[in-house]
Amino acid sequence: MDEKNVHLDTLQDIKQMMEKSSRFISLSGLSGIGAGICALGGAFFIFRMMVSERARGADYRQLAFETGSEVQQSLLLIGGLTFIAALLVAFVFTYLRSNNTGTTIWSKSARRLLWNTMIPLLVGGIVSIRFIQWGYGGLVAPTCLLFYGLALINGSKYTLSEIRWLGFSELLLGIANLWLIGYGLMFWAFGFGVLHIIYGAMMWWKYEKQ
Repeated sequence: MDEKNVHLDTLQDIKQMMEKSSRFISLSGLSGIGAGICALGGAFFIFRMMVSERARGADYRQLAFETGSEVQQSLLLIGGLTFIAALLVAFVFTYLRSNNTGTTIWSKSARRLLWNTMIPLLVGGIVSIRFIQWGYGGLVAPTCLLFYGLALINGSKYTLSEIRWLGFSELLLGIANLWLIGYGLMFWAFGFGVLHIIYGAMMWWKYEKQ
């Protein structure tokens, strides 16, 4: 009986070693929390801009959807800076956890994860740019959510499986936003901000608290 248990334990250890070698497990829950805070910060600045434009009597939505307008350029700048800040925060916390766990941050599984997530993100970025050029700015927020959700689902097989459920949540938000175009900022803030913070907190509690 003891010998059987030893064999089962050995098989379990081998299975865990194989999973670790094929998956990038150094993603930090703090990365999700940090990225979510950055997204909420970006949404806050956009909201302040929206309030300011309304106080001047300007039609914020029309200016936001008007190709080449100052408001639209400001939105793109805030969105770009928010994305870069979120990436930097995610990288720093992932790098720190990678050092703590003694794993390399640029492993084969990490490269696979990056490749499989970047393709949907790049395509989504191209589609969003074309929507802006055509004057369909209201479709940018749901497009970002949809392609980001697809990127997470596509990359989930190379990292923590819980990322798949975050991806499905982003997809559902993006689909709902297609029928509620005027509420893009709200969906954007909830999808990239609140959901990331919830997910990051859950992952930190499950994998890093100890």
